[in-house]
Amino acid sequence: EVQLQAFGGGLVQAGGSLRLSCAASGFYFDDYAIGWFRQAPGKDSGWISCIDSRSNDGGTHYADSVKGRFTISRDDAKNTVYLQMNSLEPEDTAVYYCARVMRPGSDCFVPRSDFGSWGRGTEVTVSS
Repeated sequence: EVQLQAFGGGLVQAGGSLRLSCAASGFYFDDYAIGWFRQAPGKDSGWISCIDSRSNDGGTHYADSVKGRFTISRDDAKNTVYLQMNSLEPEDTAVYYCARVMRPGSDCFVPRSDFGSWGRGTEVTVSS
């Protein structure tokens, strides 16, 4: 069974940091791009960060809203993707999810509908 689960969220003051982890199982992790998404009330967007598979050189990508503050990385040996979040802002408050592309070898630049295996999210709250 394909599973992804995000964890590591919490309450942090503005300017603080958190590191989220996305643990995966049930598929050959190395072949899949993994994206981080977030859901806040009234908002539904594409990934905020995404990392390509090794076959696509593990390229990292960021939405403008997090560029320069967040860093995505992957450890294929541990089937885990990380999201280091620095300089957090109240606007970063959301539930964070990770998901994989549906087709192995696809890069990050596919429609949101081509991501799947959504796991349980982790809540991040940034206080001002």
